[in-house]
Amino acid sequence: MATSKKPTPEKYVKDIRQNTRRIFTAEQKILIVMEALRAETSIAELCRKYSISQFYKWNKEFLEAGKKRLSGDITREATSDDVSELRKENHRLKEIVADLVVRYDIVKKTLNSLD
Repeated sequence: MATSKKPTPEKYVKDIRQNTRRIFTAEQKILIVMEALRAETSIAELCRKYSISQFYKWNKEFLEAGKKRLSGDITREATSDDVSELRKENHRLKEIVADLVVRYDIVKKTLNSLD
């Protein structure tokens, strides 16, 4: 006799929450953290208002980034356009190297056959 496993109500709710979880952009996270820094509303109210539970993580990341920037650590993160351009250039350079290796092998074989 086969018994079908029904998901528990807790698992059902957890699955719904995971599938409907909002994804906040960096700009939205910054605005929420800055709203908290203004102290017009409590952090608990903000978390309820935006249905978030990671406020303190976002706040820590925000403050760490500010601290790095102010301490002179101004290493710039590559943008997606920069990364895309670098990948294209890397691919082009790999093709050039592969072509040179093939040419080298041809020249080497030609010289060996002349001996």
